[in-house]
Amino acid sequence: LVQLVESGGGSVQAGGSMRLSCARSVVVYTHCSSIRMSWYRQAPGKERESVSSITSSGTTTYADSVKGRFTISQDNAKNTVFLEMTSLKPEDTAMYYCQAFECGNNYWGQGTQVTVSS
Repeated sequence: LVQLVESGGGSVQAGGSMRLSCARSVVVYTHCSSIRMSWYRQAPGKERESVSSITSSGTTTYADSVKGRFTISQDNAKNTVFLEMTSLKPEDTAMYYCQAFECGNNYWGQGTQVTVSS
């Protein structure tokens, strides 16, 4: 059983930058061969979409809409995943959620709001 807590959201003007953090804490330990941490986002009236992911081995993926602007990284010692967002656009406005996929289970954080004004 895993708990995820996001932080770092807020309001920024277009062109600005923001860094999101997702702290992962283990409530009940289960050994998993691989863990994939992801960021999703959901704008009002739209479906939740995948933004970026990173595996425990460091393999990363990005949605086309954020490639070149967002960077996902992880600090394994601190059990934290980061999403560095640059050149933000109004269309990046959404609730951003952290997800952990491990041992066949999906865990979600409560989300953090990112608002980009033009």
